[in-house]
Amino acid sequence: MKKIAILLFVVSAFSCKNTQSVISKDNSDPAKYIKYISEKDLKTMLYVVASDEMEGRETGSKGQKKAGLYMIEQYKKNGIPFPKGATDYYQPIPASFLNARHNENLPDSENIWAFIEGSEKPNEVLVISAHYDHVGIQNGEVYNGADDDGSGTVAILQMAKAFAKAKKDGHGPKRSILFLHVTGEEHGLHGSRYYSENPLFPLTSTIADINIDMIGRRDTEHAKTNNYVYVIGADRLSTDLHKAVVSQNDKYIKMDLDFKFNDPKDPNRFYERSDHYNFAKHGIPAVFFFNGVHEDYHGKDDIAEKIEFDALTKRTQLAFVVAWELANRENRLIVDKK
Repeated sequence: MKKIAILLFVVSAFSCKNTQSVISKDNSDPAKYIKYISEKDLKTMLYVVASDEMEGRETGSKGQKKAGLYMIEQYKKNGIPFPKGATDYYQPIPASFLNARHNENLPDSENIWAFIEGSEKPNEVLVISAHYDHVGIQNGEVYNGADDDGSGTVAILQMAKAFAKAKKDGHGPKRSILFLHVTGEEHGLHGSRYYSENPLFPLTSTIADINIDMIGRRDTEHAKTNNYVYVIGADRLSTDLHKAVVSQNDKYIKMDLDFKFNDPKDPNRFYERSDHYNFAKHGIPAVFFFNGVHEDYHGKDDIAEKIEFDALTKRTQLAFVVAWELANRENRLIVDKK
């Protein structure tokens, strides 16, 4: 009996040690996985998402649904499932909700989501969002929306691929990540509003939202360089989030962070104009990455050929390293502002 007890103790100790080694994987450095966000892949995907075949991705249209199917194919290809608690990759949104505010006669639509479960704190969830709708066909011409927001759409797909690779290698995020492609943004942030009012995961367990809306071009303020990105909202609710954005950029990306539109007095009010706002208004720290408005904003010439893919790649990588930090830091972000 004594020998059996000793053997059981040794097996138990080894098991505990082995479990501990799995739990305490060092996820402090995302450098190895930044490279999985490639300019080539972003370009390949954006030429599909912003093609004439998608008919401008108007909310609830056949073209938007076709773009959604393409996105889901990418998630399946990279072994990234739909979220726990969901029955598929869709969060259906009824026309009655989409039309309740403005009576625009929009058809039913859907958010699209994918999910990587956290290894240590799976019930804490980071949301990474971008809208995949655009303005459709106008006067017989397809408005492709390559920058708005094809750029954010493909950015999330590439970030998910990088996180999936990390998980395969045993370095999956410690917190869960919900990759959320929302519909109806162009008509009033409807998809993100629907999610915030019908969340799959409790908002109290949602640690932050990283929102990506237009990161493939440059504006006139930065005519001489595309090595910049506007950062909006990071410090509105959480000093921790602002520090994470700045420190991860300084360490890995070294892009110029422009906080011009983060000023609460800025007349453009971009903080209230993209999908992160529907998280922030519920007290969830949120940051919005944005390249600013250019001459093709909501125009027929917002096409893939005009995307600056080097800038799109760096901005996607910035969002990725910030997400990596938020998903793996020891403590969740502190909300220290209202």
